[in-house]
Amino acid sequence: MQIVETLAAGDRSVNDLVGLFSISQPAISRHLRLLRDSGVVEVEPAGKQRIYKLRPEAVSEFAGWAERIRMTWDARFDALGAHLDHLKEQRDGR
Repeated sequence: MQIVETLAAGDRSVNDLVGLFSISQPAISRHLRLLRDSGVVEVEPAGKQRIYKLRPEAVSEFAGWAERIRMTWDARFDALGAHLDHLKEQRDGR
């Protein structure tokens, strides 16, 4: 998530990212490969470096998914609240 947040602020090379995080270059590269394979980032060669960019459409897709999950949990918590209110009313003899 921190790599995605960093790339949201601007494109970066692997070396830039290694300098920002306390994990090894191979670990950063593995994370970037997973992000690339899942379509979250894209990479462009720039001389000897590879520049990683966040794909805005992937972020939009994720935001839509997260909103659907939030709505599901909101509905569940609302149902739980209504059930607890009903139990309280029964207990209080209303």
